[in-house]
Amino acid sequence: MDIQTGALVPLGAMESLEKQLSCPICLDMFTKPVVILPCQHNLCRGCANDLYESRNPYHFSGGTFRCPTCRFEVVLDRHGVYGLQRNLLVENIIDVYKQQQERREEDPPLKDADSEQPRCKEHEEEHINIYCLSCQTPTCSLCKVFGQHRDCSVSPLAAVYQSQKNELRAAVELLAAASGSVQAAVEQMEETRRRLEENAELQRRRLGESFDLLFALLEQKKMQLLERVDAEQRDRTAALQALRERYRQQLQQSQQLQEKLQQNLQNCGVAQFLVAAKPLQEEARRAAQENQLQRPEAGLESLEHLQVDSQQLEALLAHMDFKKDE
Repeated sequence: MDIQTGALVPLGAMESLEKQLSCPICLDMFTKPVVILPCQHNLCRGCANDLYESRNPYHFSGGTFRCPTCRFEVVLDRHGVYGLQRNLLVENIIDVYKQQQERREEDPPLKDADSEQPRCKEHEEEHINIYCLSCQTPTCSLCKVFGQHRDCSVSPLAAVYQSQKNELRAAVELLAAASGSVQAAVEQMEETRRRLEENAELQRRRLGESFDLLFALLEQKKMQLLERVDAEQRDRTAALQALRERYRQQLQQSQQLQEKLQQNLQNCGVAQFLVAAKPLQEEARRAAQENQLQRPEAGLESLEHLQVDSQQLEALLAHMDFKKDE
């Protein structure tokens, strides 16, 4: 029936309308109340609640689920599916559709309706009108009376149809719940992968900082030890310079005394020479004794005592590893 005029709607249009008014979860016509999702698709509130609870077993402050039609992520607050808006237009269309169905059941069936029913392969003049429970296949009455299903248990098509439809609806609901669980597991694994990547980058940064600190400490210790080597060299060089200066002064004084003695030998007369000879001899003897200077300490040039024993540290570095969990 047309909503505006009240006229009967053709059968094909009614079947198309029934498909549009079918819930994608239970595969049956929408059951009131009908809720409209943010993606504009509709669900029975009961089916939407089952899907929501399967994805969010501990929904204290809301949760999410995906639209079974378009996979849109639906985010709900603490009210759950009861916070979704009802689709009153769809509910009104369902009321009109059911009224149309009631009127159609009161009217005599159309003659061409039988032509759409499948016929039996064994008895082409007979329509399939019963279901063989033993063979699990639809058949006709003649097959039950005279044919291969005469010893089988049968049931009306409508009863089997409703039973299998309920089973299929349960399977769809179970599949939807399983799909929700799988989707949740996939999202959890993706979140775990993202956190793993972040933590790996954090540990790389921490490792770099730790080794930078070790390099800085080693460089600082290196500078301290180099300063000790330089100080040792300066002290020993200063001692050698002082000793060398004393030797130079002694050599200069000895040369001056030699020149004085040589002049006395060459230029003085006998009497003058004899007067100065004794004092000059005494001065030459004292100078010779003072020439016995202190020698440099043996091994002064060696700095072997400043070697660093790094074997223990090298062993520690070779066995350096990440901390073990206690």
